[in-house]
Amino acid sequence: MDLFNLAFYAIICGILSAAAPLLGRMPVRLGVGMIVGIAAAGALPTVKTAFGF
Repeated sequence: MDLFNLAFYAIICGILSAAAPLLGRMPVRLGVGMIVGIAAAGALPTVKTAFGF
């Protein structure tokens, strides 16, 4: 994993962890985490291209 990918996922996980207490019970947090993970993985190629990586 290169540095850009690591930083990208660190930012996404940091934001998600800050919002996690507001999401309620564990199944809801797990579902939101899965959706955010899929969206982040799908958005990574576009973000890398936009930043020229």
